[in-house]
Amino acid sequence: MAELVFFTGTMDCGKSTLALQMDHNHAARGRGGLIFSKHDRAGESVLSSRLGLAREAIEVTDDLDFWDLVVEQATSGRRVDYLICDEAQFYTPFQVEQLARLVDEMGLDVFAFGITADFRAELFPGSRRLIELADRTEVLQVEALCWCGRTATHNARVVDGVMVVEGDQVVVGDVGEGDQPGEYAGAQVVEYEVLCRRHYMRRMTSHAARAAALSPEVLPFDLDVCPVPQR
Repeated sequence: MAELVFFTGTMDCGKSTLALQMDHNHAARGRGGLIFSKHDRAGESVLSSRLGLAREAIEVTDDLDFWDLVVEQATSGRRVDYLICDEAQFYTPFQVEQLARLVDEMGLDVFAFGITADFRAELFPGSRRLIELADRTEVLQVEALCWCGRTATHNARVVDGVMVVEGDQVVVGDVGEGDQPGEYAGAQVVEYEVLCRRHYMRRMTSHAARAAALSPEVLPFDLDVCPVPQR
């Protein structure tokens, strides 16, 4: 029976890797599918993983109609059994409804992958609609970790080394690794870091923790050095 399944988790938990693996598994059994992505870290019309894997994909624009596109593909003779939909948090609620319609009326399996909440800890509209409509929502078992070692639950935006909780909902960047720079938005460097709730609420990124530590080799775990900011 066809399903709309939403695979979710924080950044850096392997969603895109799983999307590519699922496409491989279904294609290996003779099933035909289409791959979609939006605002991928590697650019337009690609689905990429931080492990270095990548596949060509259809770029999802706000005016893309999933129903019309799949019907066009099917009537032109292409076999379509399933859809891989990465970065689904950026899809519009109406596009999510189109995906649900493809499951119900055309019997396609739709596998959507994305994060639920933005850097403000607020649900993306696309993710909210997926949670409302999906047959199943699966939280990925590969846990991303906060700098303190706890399970990461929140996605933090870091601009020029400082965590921010205001700004546009969509600014493309990636999880920073070591000394590698993030994406540039104008004259600013934008990157993302996954944090546990405790350190998200205190706006304590790994960079801020090292700056507050007595030694650069030791990160502080005492909450007194990262109090809850006044709003």
